[in-house]
Amino acid sequence: QLQFVESGGGLVQPGGSLRLSCAASGFRLDYYAIGWFRQAPGKEREGVSCIESSGRNTNYTDSVKGRFTISRDNAKNTVYLQMNSLKPEDTAVYYCATRPSPYCSSGADDFGSWGQGTQVTVSS
Repeated sequence: QLQFVESGGGLVQPGGSLRLSCAASGFRLDYYAIGWFRQAPGKEREGVSCIESSGRNTNYTDSVKGRFTISRDNAKNTVYLQMNSLKPEDTAVYYCATRPSPYCSSGADDFGSWGQGTQVTVSS
């Protein structure tokens, strides 16, 4: 059964860093694009970043460009999100998901097999 498990969230002060992990089980990530999304209380889920199956192409929402870096290790069947210079507005539950394509899409509806999420709280 296809499943994602996110980890690495926590409480961090503004300006701090976290690295989130998205480990897949039940299938191989190698051929699929993987996206990171987040949802803050009272807000809709938004796309944060996506990485194509090859790892060569990535995209980021404007608010995290230059601060977040997505990467993948297909040998470990895991995708990462390195988050630096964190801001209070980055506080949210972060999810990973996949789509049946090697290419990214901007729409959350194009993704499925959502994990349970990991909480990121940025606060002093």
